[in-house]
Amino acid sequence: MNDIEIRNASEASAATGGTVAVDTMHNLELYWNGPSGSALKWDCIFMLPPWLGAWWSHFGRGPGTLVHVVRHNDSVLGLAPLVLQGETARLVGDSELIDYSDLVVAPSREMEFFPVLFDDLRNKGIRRFVLGRVRSDSTALSFLRAYSGDLGCRLVCDSVDVFYEMELPDTWGGYLDLLSGKERHEIRRKLRRLESSGRIGLRTVVDKGDVPEAMDAFISLFRSNREEKARFMTGDMESFFRSLAGRMAGAGLLRLFFLDLDDRPVAAAMCFDHLSTFYLYNNGYDRSFDRLSVGLLCKVFSIKESIRLNRKRYNFLRGSETYKGRLGGRPVSLLHCEVALE
Repeated sequence: MNDIEIRNASEASAATGGTVAVDTMHNLELYWNGPSGSALKWDCIFMLPPWLGAWWSHFGRGPGTLVHVVRHNDSVLGLAPLVLQGETARLVGDSELIDYSDLVVAPSREMEFFPVLFDDLRNKGIRRFVLGRVRSDSTALSFLRAYSGDLGCRLVCDSVDVFYEMELPDTWGGYLDLLSGKERHEIRRKLRRLESSGRIGLRTVVDKGDVPEAMDAFISLFRSNREEKARFMTGDMESFFRSLAGRMAGAGLLRLFFLDLDDRPVAAAMCFDHLSTFYLYNNGYDRSFDRLSVGLLCKVFSIKESIRLNRKRYNFLRGSETYKGRLGGRPVSLLHCEVALE
């Protein structure tokens, strides 16, 4: 039996005295930087205002895209950036660009936040709440698994994908020890071969002022990587990537790694650095240097830098590419979840 029983969302809403207001996506950053920001749990990289701001400005300017703000008196209990269409509410995002979603809720205030939000959605005629892809340990799924019945809801989840993540050791040597003997040998062999091929340079771009020029090189390497990547990187997508890099750099979250050979950039990896976790968002390399494994080694260098900075986790993000397991990642299921607001 649950420690706290909620008979229905309306009763819970009245009991907590919570209210829901709507705001524009443009103002989401005000909640992040405002007095209530530090009280909220901003642990999903794709729900951060710099990331959502870039997405919204390029792909999300349709009708019904609003931030639902749940308050109790002067306290913000949580935020739900939603797209409302008919009887359906969806967490914002796009399947090509967002790996997984979540809601932004103050820790230990879920019991107040969810009943008020669901009651408000019901009053708007919403009968289906689509979370989309979520981690099994996400705020939304962790709560709804325990309390959806008490809230008068029905939760349905299906496994749809995986992401790869690893806990980082304290030292580079400790990381190499995590790998299989074969992979450890291969990395060392590839590093020796690269070092014997020319003058190696490693650069990390973090300052917003350096982003435009750095993104010129990144986009070029991305398009030269594979034909499907070149097709993906349309003009609109390039504009989004540039905006995303600039916004994340402005928030101190960007780590754009370059591997140079004889002063020529041959590989790049776009990473985000948030709450002691490095996220590998995307990468590219010059195919004419494929024999030197520059794409893989650029990722290895980003892992090495994350260890140097004492980060605790490295997240390879969505997809089951074999290199992720070879470099130490472990698969974690992603679930597609929907809530029937019965």
